[in-house]
This record gives sequence, C-alpha cells and structure tokens, in this order.
Amino acid sequence: QGVKENARCRLRELDVGDKFSRLPLPRAAVLLPLMVRGGRLHLLLTVRAVQLRRSPGEVCFPGGKSEAGDKDEIDTALREAKEEVGLQPEKVEVICRLVPGIDKTNHLVTPVVGFIEDTFQAAPNPDEVSEVFVVPLEYFIKPLNYKALSYKTSSGFLTRMHCFIYDDQERKKSFKIWGLTAHFAVLLALVVFGERPTFEVDYDLDNLVLSSENNFINLYASICERKKSNL
Repeated sequence: QGVKENARCRLRELDVGDKFSRLPLPRAAVLLPLMVRGGRLHLLLTVRAVQLRRSPGEVCFPGGKSEAGDKDEIDTALREAKEEVGLQPEKVEVICRLVPGIDKTNHLVTPVVGFIEDTFQAAPNPDEVSEVFVVPLEYFIKPLNYKALSYKTSSGFLTRMHCFIYDDQERKKSFKIWGLTAHFAVLLALVVFGERPTFEVDYDLDNLVLSSENNFINLYASICERKKSNL
C-alpha cells in the first residue's frame, strides 16, 4: 500500500486537469494503467494489431480519439481501454492527467493515469490489440536496453525520442517501446520516483512540473507557426 500511496501523492501534484483541453486541436487520450506486483509498480502496455492502418504492430497504451459522447479525456481513455482490453471503467482508480503530447497526426493526446488491480486479466479485442504485457515502471528510468533517437516533428521542432527494448521473461520475447508511448512512460516514472534517470532527458528535473509544461507549450507553438506559414 505504501508504494501506491506514495505514487498517488506524487502524481496528484502534477495533475494538469483540463488546463490544455481547450486548445484547438483534435483530441485523443490514453490510459496509463499502473498496478502493484511483488511490491513494485508496473505499467500495462498493448501491441497494436498488425492489420491496423495506423502504427500496426507498435507498442502503445490503451487509448484513441475522442468521440462525441465522451465528457472529457478521462472518459475517452476509459472507454477505449474497455473496448481494447476489456478493462471495466469502474475497475480503474483514476489519479490524474499529465501534460499532454501531440502525435504525428497533430492530435492532442492526454495521458490519464490510473491504478488497476494486479489480478486484472486482459481480454484483448483482436481487431485492435494483438498482445498485452506489463513492464516494471522503474525500467523507464533505469533501462537495460535504451537508445535515444534525434527526432524532428512535422513542424520542424527538434526533440529527443526515447527508445526502449524490454525483454519479457514471461513471454520470451522483446518489445520495442518508443515514440509518444515512451515519452509518457518516462514522464510518469520521473514523477513517481523523483530520481535522475540513467539517460538524458529534456526536463529540468528540479522543476518537472514547469519544464514539462514549457516543453509542451514550445511544441504546440511550433505547430501553430507551421500552420500559419502554410496558409
């Protein structure tokens, strides 16, 4: 319980609520499902079905685009998690929303963090998800196999992209976790553990709240600039 309580407190300090929800971008949300196993925090991830048009076979969190009936990003994340892996919304203890990201189709993607029971048995929807697995959260600050890729967004914004290879002993296979999924996992781990990672990050770790918001604002500004120059 101590592990959970500590994570809860730290995460609530970084809750952005709906601070960025009114930005004029199409919206999406993902659920970052945390569970405690063997006294350690773990994060549940999915592998996208290979027949999907967008990012087939890639590792991601349960989530997707907002729909008209969704009240907010929390609703979107919970609805998508239910559709994709059979996670019932009432089985999720929602803790907070972290600073959003912007995906390659310029959707504003809000990460919603919630606790789920370690006994949760995923029922993947084969149309959307081919696999579900869990990774110790600590792996996203102390990885065994990591590389940084230099990445230029469509708006010309230069950033660092994290790329993790995780060897799942249970499944006897490796998973590549990168892009926005890795970005959210790293931010989550930095918030929860408050430790310096074993690799470089684009944050001021002494002021994670402010620097994560500033990074996002700079990224958003670069997209607005590009839109203007294209008009």
